[in-house]
Order: sequence, then structure tokens, then C-alpha cells
Amino acid sequence: MQPRWTGRTDGTAPEHLRWHQVVEPYETGVEPGACVFVGFASDEGVRRNKGRVGAAGGPDALRRALALMALAEPRRAFDAGTVTVVDALEEGQRELGATVAGLLDAGHFPIVLGGGHEIAYGTYLGVAGSARRTSATRVGILNLDAHFDLRADPVPSSGTPFRQILEADGGVRYAVLGISQPSNTAALFDTAAKFDVRYLLDDECDQAAARTFVDDFLAEVDLVYLTIDLDVLPASVAPGVSAPAAFGIPLPTIQAVCDRVTASGKLAVVDVAELNPGLDIDNRTARTAARLIHRIVTRHMPLS
Repeated sequence: MQPRWTGRTDGTAPEHLRWHQVVEPYETGVEPGACVFVGFASDEGVRRNKGRVGAAGGPDALRRALALMALAEPRRAFDAGTVTVVDALEEGQRELGATVAGLLDAGHFPIVLGGGHEIAYGTYLGVAGSARRTSATRVGILNLDAHFDLRADPVPSSGTPFRQILEADGGVRYAVLGISQPSNTAALFDTAAKFDVRYLLDDECDQAAARTFVDDFLAEVDLVYLTIDLDVLPASVAPGVSAPAAFGIPLPTIQAVCDRVTASGKLAVVDVAELNPGLDIDNRTARTAARLIHRIVTRHMPLS
């Protein structure tokens, strides 16, 4: 195994296992039903969006944080490696899409580790290109984020992925939980209205409102792509991101939302975006993100 999946070993019996002891390199032909990690090491979208670069180090930081966490029971897990973007963002997104589509078609649960939120367009390409997406499938993207990421910039970036998706695919339903009004211009709210984007503002997002929002969204779709931009969390919990939140959604509420989606039997893929290890105080952001990933994977209900 590569050194990023390493950590303390208390024993090899089931009651001693941690993630680093169960993750294996992914190879074609693995029996369906496993979770498979894929990295997307990209700063290019954040750079184009004039944010603080450093998210390219996110995938391995997430692996290191997750590696140490203990498993309540053995689990089949694999690592399909990392798509690395230098300058050619669009090529990297297509490569990520092909990887995600292949994993979905093989019957696995992909967990994509970012990377800036330009990761979203690549993950979407995987869902759209998968055999799981048919003409009758209602696809929903649930974004936990302080930002709409609906910019109309001429060059794709971390601020444009969902506009790109909605312009290309009228069959996708897009919802955002955690929107910060001061962080989104009136033009972006107008764009959200144009594309019929459902959203919940951060200062309206208590657990009851979040549950209702998510349940209503889940009722309208068949297949869910969950994308978590870590800047949805308060800066005290997630300081290591491109744009730390002045307000943010409390971690228990974000966890409750993830639980709701995970238990629905509709969750096909999840990605985690915007971890910037160089700005992360005491690895708080990486540890929090790894905790969410751990909970999602260990509670995931397979697609029906």
C-alpha cells in the first residue's frame, strides 16, 4: 500500500481494525458493493476563481485523517488513486468523470476526495456517463455549501460547476443547503431563480428546517450526488478552506443531513471539496471531513 494509508495498529482481529488496515488498491474486477476512494488533486479551479490555493493537497490529507479512524466492523474498501490536475482542468474533470462512471457501473460507491469545488463537474460527468443514469432517472445534486457556484465566468473554475451542469443537463435538480447571503451577489440569487435552484440560507438552517429541506428534495429524485464544500462549516471547525465561513452551519446539522441522505438508498456518489491543508489549524478541517466521510460510508444504504 502507499504510505498515505498508514497508522497505529493495535491488532489484526476485527475488533482492532482502522481504515488503513482495510483499504486496498483498486483493480478492475473487484466484487461489487465496495466503497472506493478517488482523489482529485486540483488547485486550478480555485486559482481561476481568485481563491486561496492549496486544495491540491486535500486528497492525501483526507486519506491521512481517515486512515487513523477505527471501524466498528470490517469493511471492504479500495483506493483507485488520484487524478492530478496541473493546468488542464477540463481534461482532469473528464478523467475523473470516466473513473466515477466506471466505478458506478461496476456496482461500487465512489467517494471522491478533493481538491477545489471544480471537482463537482468531474463527479457529475461520472454520474451522467454511468449506466445508472437512464432517461427515466431523476438525478439530484445536493450541495452543502455557503456558495451557489453558479458563476457565468467564461473560463470554468471552482465557482462555475453547477451552472455548467444546469446549462448542459436540464434533467438535473440542484439544491444547496447553507447559502450565505453576504457571500453571494444578487446576480447569483437571480441565476438560482432562473435555474429553479432550491436553497436554504445558513441563518435559517436549524436541524428541523434542514431535515424538511432534505426530505422534500429526496422525494423528488431517484439518484443523489452529494457534494460537501467544507466552507459550509463555521471557520472555527473548518479553518482550512479557500473561503472560511463567518457564520456556517453547525457540524451536528451537517451530520444530520448526511445521515438523512445516506439512509435514503438513493445516494450514488459523494465528494468532499475545498480542504486546504496548508491553512488547516491542528488538522481540524481534515479531521472533521474524515469524520463525515467515515459516517457516510459506514451508514450507507446501497442503491435500490
